[in-house]
Amino acid sequence: VQLQASGGGLVQPGGSLRLSCAASGIIFRIGPMNWYRQAPGKQRELVAGLTSSGTTAYADSVKGRFTISRDSAQRTVYLQMNNLKPEDTAVYYCHAEIRLTSSINSRAYWGQGTLVTVSS
Repeated sequence: VQLQASGGGLVQPGGSLRLSCAASGIIFRIGPMNWYRQAPGKQRELVAGLTSSGTTAYADSVKGRFTISRDSAQRTVYLQMNNLKPEDTAVYYCHAEIRLTSSINSRAYWGQGTLVTVSS
């Protein structure tokens, strides 16, 4: 099972980016899917989370600017980032609680990270 993140890049302040993270492999069920970020010299922090039932949660610093969503197959999670600020610069990681079979408990999987740089 793999989580493949994409969509990072360089964007000017006020711009937008859309990150994607797709789960591949034989999967029984995917629970919550989340986006974290880690800026240079800082700890990794939760940016946005989305349960399989549709409940969302956001860090205060991104509320009103970022939107997390999932596709209908529940295997891909997106992070739409609008009005980006220099302080949003970080490596963004997707995270998911994945259950491989009905008889195995779910565990956490991480994507490889995608760099977002907000700079003029």
